[in-house]
Amino acid sequence: MANNMVHDESEVVCIDFWANLFGMRVLIALRELGVSFKYIEEDLRVCERSDLVLRMNPVHRMVPILIHHGRPICNSINILEYIDEVWGHRQETQAGGTRLLPIDPLHRAYARFWADFVDNKVFGTEMSLFKSKGEEEKEAAKEELIRQLGQLEEVLGDQRFFSGDEFGFLDVVIIPLSSMFRAYEQQGKFDLEVECPKLMRWEKRCKERESVKSTLPDEEEVYMMHKKWYGIE
Repeated sequence: MANNMVHDESEVVCIDFWANLFGMRVLIALRELGVSFKYIEEDLRVCERSDLVLRMNPVHRMVPILIHHGRPICNSINILEYIDEVWGHRQETQAGGTRLLPIDPLHRAYARFWADFVDNKVFGTEMSLFKSKGEEEKEAAKEELIRQLGQLEEVLGDQRFFSGDEFGFLDVVIIPLSSMFRAYEQQGKFDLEVECPKLMRWEKRCKERESVKSTLPDEEEVYMMHKKWYGIE
């Protein structure tokens, strides 16, 4: 497939960059629900976006983008909900599995709330940690990041997954963060095994799943890429 063409409108296509944590969510969800798809790499190391991205997401010009029946769906959380609505029901009825989002409306609202927390709080604090100038600023960002990860750990509690016994929506949202755990520890000089032991045990359980193992890249490579993005020597 050419980088700026989608030949078959019936196929599912995911456009993303390998080190994009938001896009990892989409790949995990597709693989978790057994959806066949084609992958197109969009190199975010260059400033110019491809013609395909400009056509499929002219508003934000960002990835990930899911293309289904020739039509684009943008924003990782929006894409996850679309995937669940289109293919989760099939998984539930045909394979005896569960949908990504909880069936109960209240639990769905909770899941969306914490997904928003990750996107609008945790990622912002991550940026502060990487871009902080001076020890005092870095220490403040580190403490805030640990506090936020601790809040997620409280939500997890003693459950196997954020959705309970089954891997679900919030697990898909959060597990790409683990690709940055080494970076957090290196930049903040702390040990997540000490600070958030339950979260780290959850990470290991998630990484036993094929959908996660086949998606998450090497943490060191992700760390080096983000150092370049954030301009860290």
